[in-house]
Amino acid sequence: MGQAHLLNPQGAIGRMIGQKRLSSMILWGPPGVGKTSIARLLADASDLEFNSLSAVFSGVADLRKAFEAAAHLRTTGRGTLLFVDEIHRFNRAQQDGFLPYVEAGIVTLVGATTQNPSFELNNALLSRTRVFVLKRLETDGLTELLRRVEAFYGRAVPVTDEACTLLMDFADGDGRHFLTLLEEVFALPIDTLMDREALAQFLQRRAPAYDKNKDEHYNLISALHKSVRASDPDASLYWLARMLQGGEDPLFIARRLVRMASEDIGLADPTALRVVMAARDAFMFLGPPEGELALAQATLHLACAPKSNAIYIAFKKAQALATRTAELPPPARFLNAPTKFMQDQGYGVGYLYDPDVQGGVSGQSGFPDTIGPQDLYTPTEHGAEARILEKLASWRALRRG
Repeated sequence: MGQAHLLNPQGAIGRMIGQKRLSSMILWGPPGVGKTSIARLLADASDLEFNSLSAVFSGVADLRKAFEAAAHLRTTGRGTLLFVDEIHRFNRAQQDGFLPYVEAGIVTLVGATTQNPSFELNNALLSRTRVFVLKRLETDGLTELLRRVEAFYGRAVPVTDEACTLLMDFADGDGRHFLTLLEEVFALPIDTLMDREALAQFLQRRAPAYDKNKDEHYNLISALHKSVRASDPDASLYWLARMLQGGEDPLFIARRLVRMASEDIGLADPTALRVVMAARDAFMFLGPPEGELALAQATLHLACAPKSNAIYIAFKKAQALATRTAELPPPARFLNAPTKFMQDQGYGVGYLYDPDVQGGVSGQSGFPDTIGPQDLYTPTEHGAEARILEKLASWRALRRG
């Protein structure tokens, strides 16, 4: 369900099946979107033996057995689709162990991961597989699942339309979780339809106060951001609480707090970014609800911190200047000269080692010679930036001779 962009005849996987040339692949997506189901269907459609391993519970010995079984089966003329769930859990050496078997065609590897393969899988394995991104199930996919469940039970789900929408909200794009919720509801010995409040009470889950994918989601995060920017700790805590009670992903909030720490505070309080990252780590360590207090602490820190958008403005100026002057080389004095040829070209000539200069600042400009020193960063007089402002004025005077 919900993966037509890959599975329809024009999709990447659909074309593989149509052309009968299945290659090894990595399926990347959130939990409960059909990664295992796709692997089983691919094995059936390609007439391959299906062998499944989980990187959470398997080790080198399990891999060796799977490869030996695939090699033996190949002598009979039948291929093997090896499905490895949570493949990112294997270390680099274990991932390298797949390579000769994938290259020799002994197995067709289908790995499943919820983590970004670019960061979690080594380049050698990625170069021998194709990465396909699976989407969280939207309303259409969940509705199709519901239709099939109702056909299985021979009756409609015993909830109102509004409660059914809430049931999908609770699933949060996870088809497997949605099926579990439906199983609980169909098991109820009731004769009347449950409304939204009764369903929330039965499932012992808080009904979302807003739709995380629509306007209210963005309205509330905007209110939180602007309350922090306005140095209003009370309103900031209120909007944080509203979002958490509404079922927002706490890590989404943490990511926005990181942005606030750099965009609205910056070097006016250099500790702000460290506090937010520590709060993110604390939440991941504790989980909800205990970890939510760390997010509250970080929110208060940001709201009470001195404000400066000087970094944001300076970076925008730097980006614009970099676009206009992309062809200019660094000054030759800043270039290393490991060979005589490079020395003859003037690399490194005239470079001053700043720690050896009185005051620790030589006054050399790091900009291309043709444009000379540029003033991009203008600190405010707020918080720690006030001290930077004073130092920066003397450094810039040195650079201008």
